[in-house]
Amino acid sequence: MLITAVAALALPPTGVLARAPATGSVPTPREDARADAWARATLARMSLEDKIALLHGRFLALVAPAQRPAGITVGAGYVAGNGGLGIPPQVATDASLGVSNLMDMRKGDVATVLPSGMAMAATWNPSLVREAGRMIGSQARAKGFNVMLAGGVNLVRDPRAGRNFEYLGEDPLLAGTLVAAQIEGIQSNAIIATIKHFALNNQETGRANASVELAETAMRESDLLAFQLGIEGGSPGAVMCAYNKIGGSYACENRFLLTDVLRRDWGYRGFVMSDWGAVHSTEALLAGLDQQQGEQLDKKRWLSTELLAGVKAGALPVAAVDTAARRVLRTMFVHGLVARPLATGPIDYQRDGAVSLRTAEEAIVLLKNEGDMLPFPATVKRIVVVGGHADIGVPAGGGSSQVTPVGGFAKVETVKDGAAAGFARKVWGGTPPLDALRRAFPTADVRFFDGSDPDAAAAAASNADVAVVFAEKFSTEAMDQPDLSLDGRQDALIDAVASANPRTVVVLETGNAVAMPWLAKTPAVVAAWYSGQRGGDAIAGVLAGSVNPSGRLPVTFPASTQQLPNPQLPGSGLPPPSKEDRATYGVNTNSPPFTIRYPEGADVGYRWFDRTAAAPLFAFGHGLSYASFRYDGLRVSGGRTATVAFRVTNTGSRTGADVPQVYATLPGKPRRLIGWSKPVLAPGESKVVRITADRRLLGTFDSTAHRWRIAHGPVGIEVARSATAPVLTGSAIIAEGTIKP
Repeated sequence: MLITAVAALALPPTGVLARAPATGSVPTPREDARADAWARATLARMSLEDKIALLHGRFLALVAPAQRPAGITVGAGYVAGNGGLGIPPQVATDASLGVSNLMDMRKGDVATVLPSGMAMAATWNPSLVREAGRMIGSQARAKGFNVMLAGGVNLVRDPRAGRNFEYLGEDPLLAGTLVAAQIEGIQSNAIIATIKHFALNNQETGRANASVELAETAMRESDLLAFQLGIEGGSPGAVMCAYNKIGGSYACENRFLLTDVLRRDWGYRGFVMSDWGAVHSTEALLAGLDQQQGEQLDKKRWLSTELLAGVKAGALPVAAVDTAARRVLRTMFVHGLVARPLATGPIDYQRDGAVSLRTAEEAIVLLKNEGDMLPFPATVKRIVVVGGHADIGVPAGGGSSQVTPVGGFAKVETVKDGAAAGFARKVWGGTPPLDALRRAFPTADVRFFDGSDPDAAAAAASNADVAVVFAEKFSTEAMDQPDLSLDGRQDALIDAVASANPRTVVVLETGNAVAMPWLAKTPAVVAAWYSGQRGGDAIAGVLAGSVNPSGRLPVTFPASTQQLPNPQLPGSGLPPPSKEDRATYGVNTNSPPFTIRYPEGADVGYRWFDRTAAAPLFAFGHGLSYASFRYDGLRVSGGRTATVAFRVTNTGSRTGADVPQVYATLPGKPRRLIGWSKPVLAPGESKVVRITADRRLLGTFDSTAHRWRIAHGPVGIEVARSATAPVLTGSAIIAEGTIKP
C-alpha cells in the first residue's frame, strides 16, 4: 500500500558501524553480508555446548535470586551470552504495550503504559504507532533489555477472545501495516522485536491443545497475510510461534508454518522462538524452531539437556543445531545487540507520557453523537460522573502484556475464578478521568458516584446538565469472555442513568466490542478502550472538545453473537481439563483437546458481515468527528494494480483528521480494504489522497499452483467512511498475473 497524504512506512536510516548496525529495522544488503560473515566466523569457534546455549532461555522470575546471573534485569526471558566470543546475553521483556513487570517481579518498577493494541489500531496511524514503539523500546533498553516480546498481530476473529485487546484488529492490511510500524519503532533502539503468535492463535480457550482446521487459501488470505505484511515492512528479528495446533501439529513444530511458509516462501532470515511453555519435543528443531523460551514451563528442557543428549546419541543432526545457532547469531548482529552492550539509563517519563497521551487521543472513537451532544459546552454547570472507577484511573487488560504505570496501580484485584485465576489481575491506574474532567471544567460542579447504587446515581443524574457513565469490560490472557455484555450489572446501570437524564454519554473502557442494549437511550457513545498512562486526560479532552476525535473502529461491533461465524465460542461448552490433560499438554491447558473451525475462512470480520448481508451495530472503519469532510474528484486507473486518487475537504468549522478508506470488490467476493489515509485538515482545506493497492489484495491464493493469482477483469473501487458507508465508487480493469507466495 502506498499512502502519500500522510507519512508512509518509511524505513529509518541505517548507518554503517565499525562492528554492527546499532539501529534500524530492515537490514541493508551490506549489513546482511557482514552479519552472515560474523555469524559464520563465530559459529566456527563454538563448541556444541556453546551453540546449544543459544537455543534455550529461562524465565528468571522462576530462578532463585541467588542463582540469577549478576547484572541481568529480571524479565520474561534470559539466554546466556558468551563473553569470550563476543556474544551478549539476550534479555527479554513483555510486551506490546510497554515494559511489563508481571506480578511485580522487579519490586516497584514502573513504565509508561501505552493504550491497548486495539486502541493503537483505532488510530489508523502508522507514524504514531511507530513512535509509540520507539518509546517503549527506548524504555526497555534503559531498563536493561535487548529483546521485546512485542508485535502481536493475531487477527480478531471473535470479539469474545481474551487477548483481542493486545492485537491490531480484524483486517490483515491494517494489522500488518501497523505491526510493521510498531516493530520498526521498537527495533530502532537496537532491540529484537518478536512478531507473534504465529499462527491462528485467535482465542484463549484451548490455547495449549486445540487444533485449528483451516484451508491453506483461507490462511494465506487472512492471518498469514497479516504476518507476511508485518515481516516485510518491519523485519522483526524473531517470530514467536503459538501454543495451539494447526492441522493437528503444534505451531512450534509445524513444518508447514515454520519452514515452508516462513523460510521458503517469505525468505525470513531471523529466528523462531517459542512462546513460554509451547514446546513439546526436540523434533521441533527440525521443523523450524530455533529457540525454546521459558524452558521451565515445558515438560522437558527440549532444546538444552534433551537436545544435547540427542545429538550426542546421533538421534539429531548437529547441522540442525548449527542452522538454528547461526540464525540467532546473525539476528543479534544485524539488529545491533552485538554493537550495543546491555546497560541501564535514565528515562524521561514526562516526554514518554506525552506519546501515550497522543496515542490515546487518536485512538478514541466517537461512535454516536446524536444532536451534537459532544463536546460539552464550556458553560456546563453540573456534571455527574458514574462508574468505571473513574475517580482513581483507567483499566487495563490482564496477563503478560500488563504494564505497571508510572505512579503505580491505584487499585488491584486478583482474578479468583476461571482459567486466568492466580495469573491475571484487574488493575486501574494512570490519570483518573474524574480529575481530568474537573480540570477541563473548572467552574462546573463535577460529582462522582461509583455506580454501586443505580438508584442513587440515577437520582443525581436527573438533576445534572449532563451525565457521563464509564463502563468497563475486563479482558485477559488465558481466558475468553462468555458473551458481549458489560461486566456485572453495568448495562442496567447505564439504562437507569440514561432513563433519568436524556443527556447521558457512555464512555466504553473495554478491550473489544460489546453489546449496547441501552444504545437508543444514550445520545453519545465513546469507545476509549484501555487508554493507558494518560487515558483520563485523553477522554476529558474529547468530552471537552480540546481534542477532535479521529479514531476509527479496527473491528466490527456485532449486534449480537448470533451474527458471528461461531455463535458459540469453540470449546466454550466443554468441561474443565482433566489432570491427565494438564499433565499431557502443560501449564497453559485450560480445556480438553478439541478442534476449532472458522466458517468465515478468509472473510474475517467486516467481510463476513458483507458476505452474510448482516447489519452490524457499528461497522469496521466507523468513527465520527467534530468536523465534517467531503470526498470528490475520484480517479481510478488499472493495469498491473489499482491506483486510486481523490480529494478530501474539511467542510466543518474545526480542524480535524479524517480516515478515508478505500475498498476493492472482486467478482463474487466481499469487499476488502486496500488502503487508507489520515489527513489533518483545517476548515476549508483540501488534500488529494493517492493509494496504490498491494496486488495480493486484488487476487486470490491458489494453493495448488502455490501462487497468488490476479484474474483479468474489472475490480470495483469504493472510497468510504466505513466498510458499510461508501461515498465514491469506480472501477478498474486489472491485468492478469501471478505473484510468488
